[in-house]
Amino acid sequence: MLYLQELTKKSRDFHNLLRSPVVNADAKLRAVEMVTQGNISPMTLSFIRLMVTKTRESALPEIITSFVQQYKDKKGIQVVKLTTATPVSENMRQAIVARVKQTGNIQNLELQETVDPSIIGGFVLQVGDKLVDASISYDLQQIAKHFDNNDFIYKVR
Repeated sequence: MLYLQELTKKSRDFHNLLRSPVVNADAKLRAVEMVTQGNISPMTLSFIRLMVTKTRESALPEIITSFVQQYKDKKGIQVVKLTTATPVSENMRQAIVARVKQTGNIQNLELQETVDPSIIGGFVLQVGDKLVDASISYDLQQIAKHFDNNDFIYKVR
């Protein structure tokens, strides 16, 4: 399912093929079988065949996303999003995972890493609905707000 999710996200042509009313079911099924050959389980392929024969293949991307989310919920896997200005080393990655597991009381986690040079330095860590923004760009924005409010002028007088 993860392979299919990645495929539908990255390949706009595959996504359009599933949604196209012009392409018949047999052609869609052949295309899906060729693209996924050896990458998905027989049960998943049977499910896709069922979806195509029942003309529900246009909903497949949403079904896949929902399946993956439900699987993570069932297994207690928490998604942790880490954004940094540069790629993190393996030692740093392991330290972050250990710290998040310890402080968040999380047993299973999936680390999704993103590199965003616009944060300049530091990191942004999101665990569920909690956000820790320890980036340089955030600090600079806070300093700019202080200057806009003239906080420094009032403190001098």
